[in-house]
Amino acid sequence: MKIVTYNVNGLRPRIAQFGSLLKLLNSLDADVICFQETKLRRQELTADLVMAEGYESFFSCTRTSERGRAGYSGVATFCRVKSAFNSDEVALPVAAEEGFSGLLGELDTVAEGLEEFSKEELLQVDGEGRCVVTDHHHFVLFNLYGPRAGGDDTERIKFKLNFYKMLQKRWESLLRQGRRIIVVGDLNIAPTCLDRCEAEPEFENNQFRRWFRSMLVENRGSFFDVFRAKHPDRREAYTCWSQSSGAEEFNYGSRIDHILCAGLCLHQEQDLENHNFVACHVKECDILTQYKRWKPGNSLRWKGGQRSIKLEGSDHAPVYTSLLELPNICQHSTPRLSARYIPMVRGLQQTLVSLLMKRKVSEVDEINIKESCSETETSLPDQCGTPCSSSSQDFGFRSSRTIECSSGFANEAACDTLVTLSSEPTKTRPGNETKKKAKGSQLSQLSLRSFFQKSSIPSKSNRADSGTESTQIDISESNHLPNETPMPTNQSGSVEQCVLHSSASIRDADQDELAACSLKKEKNSLALLEWQRLQQVMQNSIPLCKGHREPCVPRVVKKQGPNFGRRFYVCARAEGPASNPEANCNYFKWAASKPRNNKG
Repeated sequence: MKIVTYNVNGLRPRIAQFGSLLKLLNSLDADVICFQETKLRRQELTADLVMAEGYESFFSCTRTSERGRAGYSGVATFCRVKSAFNSDEVALPVAAEEGFSGLLGELDTVAEGLEEFSKEELLQVDGEGRCVVTDHHHFVLFNLYGPRAGGDDTERIKFKLNFYKMLQKRWESLLRQGRRIIVVGDLNIAPTCLDRCEAEPEFENNQFRRWFRSMLVENRGSFFDVFRAKHPDRREAYTCWSQSSGAEEFNYGSRIDHILCAGLCLHQEQDLENHNFVACHVKECDILTQYKRWKPGNSLRWKGGQRSIKLEGSDHAPVYTSLLELPNICQHSTPRLSARYIPMVRGLQQTLVSLLMKRKVSEVDEINIKESCSETETSLPDQCGTPCSSSSQDFGFRSSRTIECSSGFANEAACDTLVTLSSEPTKTRPGNETKKKAKGSQLSQLSLRSFFQKSSIPSKSNRADSGTESTQIDISESNHLPNETPMPTNQSGSVEQCVLHSSASIRDADQDELAACSLKKEKNSLALLEWQRLQQVMQNSIPLCKGHREPCVPRVVKKQGPNFGRRFYVCARAEGPASNPEANCNYFKWAASKPRNNKG
């Protein structure tokens, strides 16, 4: 059995990177796949994001409305199974739980071991979508996304302390019950100096690192750090790299994605020395470095500040472990937390009663429409063209349209509805033909010359003698275009003179347009020259780093404090070890807050 943990840094971009959710899951080739930082809200869980053939999934999404936290974090566990029902596979959990407090489940009861915490405290921790618990009979799997807390962010430090304190209580309770525990995920903790590039002397004194090490077997704790149990002395084994500094180029990172195990092995000879879950059932644990964005042989994209090439992938690398000798379990079906039961995925199932009620209401509405329209038939004036009919033909389209008609409607509205739906021919109202012509003229815009064609304008006397209705608008009554001189109605001049006059107006308009265009081009050229001048001034003001004598890159302080919003310059190269001359030289300089006075 293979378990993979992977901080995807957004599930949507990873699915887009691989082409589909199924391709992403199959590429990892594992029985249980645990994602962190999915960045999905509950209402965004659609089938293309949560369902893949041959997998069952379990999600936890952020529930907080706190600013900056909506759509943040989130974890998901995907289990590869042959059948979601009546299965004896270990990969398919017998139970699943969103969060670890017990308050987000169907029972809404505090989990054992957490009674000392209030419901408000537990819900606050579970509200950020940082944990999914799945019970696989042989072990209980915790998929975690640990909180991040800056050095001076007291609020988040307190949150992180509560998060791990509550988790420890839950783990201790399960261990007292004789359960085995596997913890996977991005815990946002690098436990030792071996797990951080160029760690400072005080690195291991951090309170969270001390807590992590206190949970390990070598410090009389209950958990094994599975990676270190298999590779105790491996260096530069990192799982996360800073995106902003390009640290992945020089493998300047941290190991914060972990797999921990606690509990006895499945063998009956429990009294034998060195019998534990890791020694007996863990075959291998390693980092899947092939998923790193930076591949060996890539050119230095940060050298000289050239950062136009964007690396595809997460800023984390997956970690996996392989388990041995896990026998099948009794038959069971997928738990209710499975994503297949989410309404946005499954759809809302209608009951037979609700369906019959909707049909009954529809029939009543149809009867009301017929009665309302039949009552208005004899009282309506002859303004609708023809008498209204309430025959069945009048409602021939009711099955494809929703028509609301009640006794409160005016008689005219009822008649209009029937005339619209009636399949019988009706007389055209006065002015309808003119409206149709006007609409047609809007759809097909004619040129100015087409209004003065002799063949298309019959004389007024001919129209009067023929006795037919006029189908064209007289030239003298038509709307005039801008800069166009109207033709007087009593003028007997030829159409050729009007054409010449209009042509002169068109030439004047063309000349005005050309002049406006040339003026606009001139303004754009001046603006471009000014922008190029400003860019040159800015380029000349950018300092050169001392290590490489290359132009620095500007940055802005985004952290709240006295320097918030202030600009500064740093070396443009990627962050790396100080011993590497190709890496960042750590040059730093504040930008001038005010323009310098050049007067001597």
